[in-house]
Amino acid sequence: MMNLKPVLAVIGGSGLYEIPSLEETQQVNPTTPFGSPSAPIVLGNLHGKPVAFLARHGIGHTISPSQVNYRANIYALKMLGVERIIGVSACGSLREDFAPGSIVIPHQLFDFTHKRARSFFDEELVVHVSSADPFCPELSTLLHQAISTTDGQVYQGGAMITIEGPRFSTKAESNIYRSWGLSLIGMTTSPEAFLAREAEICYSVMAHVTDYDVWHTTEEAVSVEMVVKTLQRNTEIAQRSISTLVTMLPEVVDCSCSRALENAIITNRSFVSPKTAEKLDLLIGKYIK
Repeated sequence: MMNLKPVLAVIGGSGLYEIPSLEETQQVNPTTPFGSPSAPIVLGNLHGKPVAFLARHGIGHTISPSQVNYRANIYALKMLGVERIIGVSACGSLREDFAPGSIVIPHQLFDFTHKRARSFFDEELVVHVSSADPFCPELSTLLHQAISTTDGQVYQGGAMITIEGPRFSTKAESNIYRSWGLSLIGMTTSPEAFLAREAEICYSVMAHVTDYDVWHTTEEAVSVEMVVKTLQRNTEIAQRSISTLVTMLPEVVDCSCSRALENAIITNRSFVSPKTAEKLDLLIGKYIK
């Protein structure tokens, strides 16, 4: 068993199901209070540094966006000592300049889902975590720099909307999202980003633009075939970027993400039962003792 905590975890989405450059790999299957993660977590080394990889949709892509156990995924990575996560996701573009094939690191997130467990704290404990800036600015900047070393077209900024899925948008929906000033559309970044914040883990997303959704009047509407074709071209860029990012990460995480719960718990500590305290000790233990 690898005894060093990973310096980075990668949650791979559509098209990114492994990191071939990981060396000395092993698989672990953490059991969490929220069930099992989507797949065994692969631990390995990149440039001599421990890295974790988790396939968001399971082995063989068998789990739909609505059915992903986001809480178990994030909690399992927290159990391994992960302090930074890169979520890799396919997305549609709601802007002309974010063309298919480009990579975007958004700075904002709009949650338009309605079926998913969005928080670890849904029983007995009330926690209001700040999500004004849902992505870690420091990690996002480093990710942008890493991708910039490749031949990929990369942008930083823009707001991403997460829809429930699994169907794609109607033209009416797509045009409404554009009118709201949103830049990207995907199906998995929420609640993943918000759960990472509750777990005090730095999180950034590498959004691979595969299409123009369905709003564009001269471009083909999004299809699975289109998504897969673009992702196949971008997979190598994603892997090279992650490999470079690992070498750029500071040894110590010192941003506000790591203190997200410090002033977020509003419940009187004396009303937190031993059962709840034990269940969530990994997340809240240092704040309620």
